[in-house]
Amino acid sequence: MSVSRERLREFRHQHKISFQWTKTWKEPNDPQWEAKLARIEHVTSHFPDRVFAFDEFGPLTIRRHLGSCWTEQGHPDRLPANYHKLHGVRQFHACCSIGDDTLWGIVRARKSADNPLAALKSIRRARPDGAPIYVILDNLSAHKGTQIRSWAARNNVELCFHPDVCVLGEPDRSALRALRTFVVAGSNHPNHTVATRALHKYLRWRNANARHPDVLADQRRARARVRSERQHRWGQPATRAA
Repeated sequence: MSVSRERLREFRHQHKISFQWTKTWKEPNDPQWEAKLARIEHVTSHFPDRVFAFDEFGPLTIRRHLGSCWTEQGHPDRLPANYHKLHGVRQFHACCSIGDDTLWGIVRARKSADNPLAALKSIRRARPDGAPIYVILDNLSAHKGTQIRSWAARNNVELCFHPDVCVLGEPDRSALRALRTFVVAGSNHPNHTVATRALHKYLRWRNANARHPDVLADQRRARARVRSERQHRWGQPATRAA
């Protein structure tokens, strides 16, 4: 038995084989992958006070969400089955100011081209001086319509689309993950009205306490989780020298 183990050890060392978990990896297929990332890095480093991010957070459903809470020992809370979404779903259209570190948005009943345009207009109103602003957003088809592109050209707004399968190109994702931690996790709202009030209450507290230790810790965990999944800052697999 010891001989076979020794041979197996030599074989693993010779062929560089190790026992690993199977992972899913998405190879980027965007031909402008590097150019988009370079543009995002440029505007965030040179014009942070004029850079914004837009994203859609959802779907928001009315049910009991998984989370942590105080409860009697030996009697943990259980999540009931949720086969029917009687209240429907909602989407939170979030806008994030990179320089001011503020987050705002509105809850919508559905995704459409009109709602992202309304969010972009609210971002433009945050800098009413007419000078250029830069909005980082994903490649959803509703974000690339002719109406949005023509409005952006008329109002001196540059749309910086981040590359596909690269969540690190979205600066507002850590803020949205914190929203999921502090608002959604462990909640059991009776309807969307109550859930929306809780969401906006958190936004008011978060913007007034953007440097709170709990907020910063959750954002660090979110960024570390994404980087550990991608093994590299911009999502590329780690390469090792022979």
